[in-house]
Amino acid sequence: METDTMPDAMLAHLQQTIDADGGWIGFDRFMAEALYAPGLGYYSRGSTVFGVMPQGLREAGGEVVGAGSDFVTAPEMTPLFGQALARQIAQALQVTGTDEIWEFGAGTGALALQILDALDALGVPVRRYTIVDLSQPLKARQQATLHQHLDRVQWAEALPDTMRGVVVGNEVLDAMPVKLLARLQGVWYERGVAWNPDDAAHPLAWADSPTDLRPPTEVPGEHDYVTEIHPQGEAFVRTVAGRLQAGAAFLLDYGFPEAEYYHEQRHMGTVMCHRAHLADGNPLVDVGAKDITAHVNFTGIAVAAQDSGMEVLGYTSQAHFLINCGLADAMQAASLADRSAAQKLIFEHEMGEFFKVIGLTQGNYWDAMGFARGDRTHRL
Repeated sequence: METDTMPDAMLAHLQQTIDADGGWIGFDRFMAEALYAPGLGYYSRGSTVFGVMPQGLREAGGEVVGAGSDFVTAPEMTPLFGQALARQIAQALQVTGTDEIWEFGAGTGALALQILDALDALGVPVRRYTIVDLSQPLKARQQATLHQHLDRVQWAEALPDTMRGVVVGNEVLDAMPVKLLARLQGVWYERGVAWNPDDAAHPLAWADSPTDLRPPTEVPGEHDYVTEIHPQGEAFVRTVAGRLQAGAAFLLDYGFPEAEYYHEQRHMGTVMCHRAHLADGNPLVDVGAKDITAHVNFTGIAVAAQDSGMEVLGYTSQAHFLINCGLADAMQAASLADRSAAQKLIFEHEMGEFFKVIGLTQGNYWDAMGFARGDRTHRL
């Protein structure tokens, strides 16, 4: 028997988890279980989640390719994305004197394939490409996608003590569990999840616990306000910084600098769920069957990196970054389908402004091509 919201197995797992923690878990713990619980979480249960837009590519028979997917990431839209990013990676490898790439959360492997093919075409040597991914089902897809590069590609579930090379993360930070904070009648609480045995159809319920946690900047006003803080994302950056002996990192995601993230009018937070190219704001239903994300506070990422010894190379919109890396020129020689898809990557009302890019380096600052025009580091 199943409820109308999620399978019994996930329900039982969550009930056991909540009971073991005294009847309440923070949202970060809930989000981690929903996404990564072995065999049950969204990224670990083997479902197809990546694809193209529903109105996108069609096969000869008229079937929409990727129609069973939940969302589309830039590499699935056009190889021009990875080709542009590869130019920045090529510069970073040369400047830092390294020959390895580390990609986190590689999805289908499409971005890795685009980067390796592009670097080969540019004559840039890559000795090893390491994918760090917790999803075993996705690892199988990545291996199939990268079959011609398996002599250089390896997989890891954890970081080594020391690393050298260029780190890449496209839509990785937004999938890292966040803590929810709620200001109610002027008092701050941590918002978590409890078990409600009286509602068989929807047994998961929001529950608030008093907390000393606060957003990193004061939120003006006394109105009720819900937001997130990002200890796991910032800890990830500190870990990378602490182990990266030489190299750089480029993280692409949707988000804002701190002043925009904690704006007094953004009172409902940024947590969002995605399934079948539709978005909803209730993570407590269909748990394990849909993605859960939160926007990135890029100021927090920059501060975590700097506190750990890295320098910020730049911060800008995805549109500026890709154009600085030669996307516009590459579009001229591309097919109509790729040109159309690339426009979605840079148009302001599509992904061009919604997504941002931050560049970090271990060592002295250098002029990264992706931030040559439109750098917004001063806004962080």
